[in-house]
Amino acid sequence: MSQLEQNIETFVHSDWITTAITAVIILVVTAVCARLVRRFMRRLLHFNEEKNLPSSSIFVNIARASVWILGVCIMLSTCFDVNVSAAITALGIGGIAISLGFQDTISNLIGGLQVSLMRIIKPGDNIEVGSSSGVVKDITWRHTTIRNSKGEEVVIPNSIINKTALVHLPPVNQVSVPIVVVTGGEQLDEVAKAIEHAAAEAAGAVGKLTKQPTLAFSQILDGGFQGTIVFRMADSRTGSRAADAVLRAVAPLTRSNAPDRAEKVLDEARRDEQKAKDAADSSSQAKPKPKPKPKPDPKAPQSQKATSVFRRRMARALRKDEGEQS
Repeated sequence: MSQLEQNIETFVHSDWITTAITAVIILVVTAVCARLVRRFMRRLLHFNEEKNLPSSSIFVNIARASVWILGVCIMLSTCFDVNVSAAITALGIGGIAISLGFQDTISNLIGGLQVSLMRIIKPGDNIEVGSSSGVVKDITWRHTTIRNSKGEEVVIPNSIINKTALVHLPPVNQVSVPIVVVTGGEQLDEVAKAIEHAAAEAAGAVGKLTKQPTLAFSQILDGGFQGTIVFRMADSRTGSRAADAVLRAVAPLTRSNAPDRAEKVLDEARRDEQKAKDAADSSSQAKPKPKPKPKPDPKAPQSQKATSVFRRRMARALRKDEGEQS
């Protein structure tokens, strides 16, 4: 039994056990610090009120990698007596070979830092790179992920974004409907107002609008005037249905008899507004006015007081008369 206890004590007090325990403690502390740094960076980038910090995950990953590299260096120098400076110098000699092997990775990392720090793109932007277009979801140390209109996620290396022409598209919830109005120029304003009214009703039936439809003409053609209806939906998923509804609603107003149809649409709009106004007025008149509360009479307390005094005097006089008669 004593031999077993001695063997256990020798095993516990051996150098490599102490080294292993120290290394495990350093790694655990490093993991906890990396987790705290990740949470701090995510909150810092998410709750940045001035929006002057990019919210890409590449910075979170770089911070985590820095913490882990520092922890591993401390573990090597403390537990295994490794000269970290000499190791870095030795790695510097073979840096050329390593850089050639990781050329694509390094170019993607630098490209991700450039597009994030220079704020060329950020999550939420609607971009087009080559033949791919969509909304930026995240920028990592290697690639940028975008989601196209079909719901597919497209992965684009950061180096390609740096080398290829980048197009910033309008917000994904902004809908543009190009039209051609075939009419004379004398009544163009009236037709434009009717088209905007019809587009607002059609888009409002599909979903909530954050920006009312506006029609802007850009070109004069042989057959009419070319313009674009622009509006914004609260939900970007309803954009295609709203565009279809608007196009169907304004199609009759773009033909040769557009002025007559526009006049009818505007008359109906005026009648609807007048009905709504009359209904609001009638509802306000139908409500009974609250009766004014009677104002308190400042003389009332004095009159009551005088009455009580008179009654007391009369009672005293009656008692006095009764006493005299008795």
